[in-house]
Amino acid sequence: MTRQFRAVAVQPQWFLEDFAAPAAFQRWMAGQLEMARPHLAQDKPNLVVLTELNGLPLLLLGGVRARTFEGAARELVLRHWPAVLRLMLTERVSPIRAVQLHLSRVTVPLYLHTARALALGYGVYLCAGSLPLPRYRLDAGGVIRRVPGVLTNTSVIFGPDGRLIGAADKVHLTPPEEAGGLDFSPGTLDELRVFPTPVGDLGVAISLDAFRADVRSRLQAQGCTVLLQPDANGSPWTADEGLPPDPARIRPQPVAWLESSWQATTSGQFRYAVNPMVVGNLLDLTFDGQSAIMGRLDEGGPPRGYAMTEPRGGFLELLPWVEEGPDDVLREAGRRRAAGSGEALENSYRTGVISADLTLPPQHLPLLTPTEQERALRAWLGE
Repeated sequence: MTRQFRAVAVQPQWFLEDFAAPAAFQRWMAGQLEMARPHLAQDKPNLVVLTELNGLPLLLLGGVRARTFEGAARELVLRHWPAVLRLMLTERVSPIRAVQLHLSRVTVPLYLHTARALALGYGVYLCAGSLPLPRYRLDAGGVIRRVPGVLTNTSVIFGPDGRLIGAADKVHLTPPEEAGGLDFSPGTLDELRVFPTPVGDLGVAISLDAFRADVRSRLQAQGCTVLLQPDANGSPWTADEGLPPDPARIRPQPVAWLESSWQATTSGQFRYAVNPMVVGNLLDLTFDGQSAIMGRLDEGGPPRGYAMTEPRGGFLELLPWVEEGPDDVLREAGRRRAAGSGEALENSYRTGVISADLTLPPQHLPLLTPTEQERALRAWLGE
C-alpha cells in the first residue's frame, strides 16, 4: 500500500525575547506548530520540519547585555567561569564549547521535552530542527553519562506518539560553527542513517550537508526517499556566498541553494526534500532564506524560483521572498533588512508555512536499532 502523507515546512522568525526564559521558548516553539495547524491533513499522517539551530539561542536564557554574538559569548563565559574553567581543564575544550556543555544541563532537557510534547500534542512526525547536543551513553547501571568534550549540531525526530525516532549529527560545519566560532564537533559520515517511517524514509542533511556529495550519497545508498534539510542561513539572502571547499566560487545565496535539496531531487537522487529556513536578526547576525518543498522537475504547479534566479520546475512549494524585482533592487532590500543596517526595514522578514501532499511506495526498509546516543536520549525522556 502506498504511503500518502503531508509535508509541512515552517519558516519562523526569532527574537531575543523568545529565549529569555523557558516558558518563552516553549511558546515560540508551540507558535510554530500553531502556524502549521491549518496546513495539517486530517486524513493522512503529517511530517512537520523545523529549522536548524533553533535550540542555539537557549544559551541566552536569562538574557545578556551584549549586542553581538562575540560579546555574548564572553559574557556567558565570565558568568559561568568556575564551571567553564573546570571543563576546559578536565575535558580540554575551548571556553565557548565549555560554556555550551555546562549549560546543556538546562538547554537539552528543555529542548527535548518541548519538542516531544509538541509532536505528541499535535499528533505529527516532527523533525524538531537542531540544537547543540553533547554525546551521551548509558552505563551498565542505566545511568546517563555525558561523553567528555563532544558537542554536535544535531537534529532530532519524534513520532506522533511522542517517542524519539532518531538523531542525526551535522557532518560538514560552516566556518562560524568551527573552532574560533561555536566550536562544534563534526559528526561522522558513518553514523548517518535513514529512518523508515509512514512519512518517508527520512534522511537528515543539516544545512551545508545537503550540498555535499558524500552525505547525499551515504543517505541515498541507505534508501532515503525524503531528504530533510533544516537550515539557518547566517547572512542576507540576496548577498553573495562562498564556502569551503570552494570559497573562491562566489555566487548569490539563492543560486548556491539550487545546489542542495533542489539539485538532489531534480537529479533523481531523492524523491522529495523539505528545506525550512529561519529568518531574523539575532544580536549582530542576519538569518534569511526561502523555505521550500521539492520533487521532480515535472511536478508541482507553474515554474517557481528563488529570488535572483529564473523560474524552474522541481519546487512543489516555495515561500516567496519579501520583495520582487531586479537583482540590484533585491540586494539593496536585503542590505536594508540586515542586522545593524539602521534602516526602517531592519529585521523585517517574511514568515510562513508551506505544505505539500506526497506519495511514496510502501515502506520496505527495516526498522533501525537505536544507537547508543538514541538509547541515552530515550532514557532521558523516560521512554
